[in-house]
Amino acid sequence: MQKSLLESLWKKKLSRKNFMKLCIAGMGGFFAGNALRLVESSASDGKVFYGRRPKNIPIDHDLIMVKGDDPYAMTMKAVEAMGGMDKFVNKGDVVLIKPNMGWDRIPEQAGNTNPDVIAALVELSFRSGAKRVNIFDRTCNDARRCYDNSGIAEAARQKGANVYFVDDWNFVEARFPYKSPMEGWPVYRDALECDTFINVPILKHHGLTGLTLSMKNLMGVCGGERGMIHTDIGVRLAHLTDFIKPDLTIIDAYRVLTRHGPSGGDLKDVEDFKTIIAGTDPVLVDSYACELMGKDPLSITYIREAVDNNLGKFETGKADILRIEV
Repeated sequence: MQKSLLESLWKKKLSRKNFMKLCIAGMGGFFAGNALRLVESSASDGKVFYGRRPKNIPIDHDLIMVKGDDPYAMTMKAVEAMGGMDKFVNKGDVVLIKPNMGWDRIPEQAGNTNPDVIAALVELSFRSGAKRVNIFDRTCNDARRCYDNSGIAEAARQKGANVYFVDDWNFVEARFPYKSPMEGWPVYRDALECDTFINVPILKHHGLTGLTLSMKNLMGVCGGERGMIHTDIGVRLAHLTDFIKPDLTIIDAYRVLTRHGPSGGDLKDVEDFKTIIAGTDPVLVDSYACELMGKDPLSITYIREAVDNNLGKFETGKADILRIEV
């Protein structure tokens, strides 16, 4: 339509009236052509972040390990043993609970975080006065199917959480005070502007990194070409963990995918560990989970890099661990 109008005006005598039509058509084309570019560049044109500030919340024990038959009750007990959710969530806080929700799998397949663990954390957050509890993940499979089939969306919404899909326009650029391969990487704004960040991965096998643990789970707040993070992944995930600084880490090791991760699918690959691990040091929590799988923590590249960067402890033998059965 715009082209035919311009051709028509070109063939006619360019009167004042036709000149105005030509200008209006040109302006319309300019704004229409640039509207999409403005939306597409909104993340890079927006605010930059230098990472979340650490809360350094003191807890009575370095790690809490709970065993039992009910993941909901186990999660409740783990948080209680840390001094309660009031230590992490204040009245009026916006809380982000970050599960692993990346795969189109049902809970029994152990590809995603157990929905009962998430439900317990949502309830505890609201009990402590949270204004809003957000839950999202940038999924690997179709987001709608992942959210529904994992059981997480329904369980969290029933407890009052705000469960939503990732918006491509709502990313900001990460900045680091040191040289980092994650410099400038798009990170979802809501992961940085929350008052409390609770990282809740599932423990499982991963074909590339060996294991999915809490630091690996943080990839779900990143935009861009996430496959590129797998290049030099140890350094990238260590720096990402330093950037996000989760306030509380809880690893779901109730059902564990021991082979063919991270997606799995075959129930023969799933074993019942019936364990929940909680702590404020993501490196130590990951190290303990790693040992549950019979692996040396330093054999996992991102744990080794995190230790080398003094981001946390890995020697579980020197840690104060409270073990509980419910």
